Amino acid sequence: MPGNLTSLLEERVAGALKVAYDYGALEQAHHKQWIIDQMVRALTGGDYENWVKKFNFGLDGEDSQLWDGGWAP
Repeated sequence: MPGNLTSLLEERVAGALKVAYDYGALEQAHHKQWIIDQMVRALTGGDYENWVKKFNFGLDGEDSQLWDGGWAP
């Protein structure tokens, strides 16, 4: 992997892990969903909206499942 791509991936993974470390002990499900959303944002970078669009398409077509961004703590 080229150095720039490797460092970009390492940066995204580090960002996602930081979210898990900082907020992972929260108990409420709506906060946990927010944590997952923030981790996905860190991992996808500028492609977050496309990722959500693909997620929402689901197995049964468009909007057959909907991404839930949760509630910030």
